Amino acid sequence: MPLLLLVLLLSWAGAQRLQDVPAKDQAAIQAVILAQMEAFKRDDAVRAFSFASPGIRQAFQTPARFLEMVRSEYAQIYRPLKVTFGSAQRSVGALMQVRQVVNLVGLDGQKAVAYYLMERLEDGSWVIAGVYLELVTDDQTI
Repeated sequence: MPLLLLVLLLSWAGAQRLQDVPAKDQAAIQAVILAQMEAFKRDDAVRAFSFASPGIRQAFQTPARFLEMVRSEYAQIYRPLKVTFGSAQRSVGALMQVRQVVNLVGLDGQKAVAYYLMERLEDGSWVIAGVYLELVTDDQTI
């Protein structure tokens, strides 16, 4: 099980009720995700790593390790052909965490849905605390 998936599942466990996220926060969250994807497109490991949460940075230790994991495990995120955002919700009482749905199509045409766990830092900025990627079969729509 990829480490990002494990982090996401542990962090999101126990969330029973969800609430919508204010538009201002959604825009900031989506900007972080797109900026990281841009860094992946340029193989800019340092910049891509800068959008990861402190827990993710600690787990991977170096930008190069992080980039290699994304390249090998998350092709649709590493090189997306198409990106559209779905819902963003937070669990009641969890003001610092949001789940953002992202619909993706990889360069190979493979569709996927990425569930990003976003974390707000004390300074108010958003970082990526985990991603669960679900591949979509041809008969499913995203």
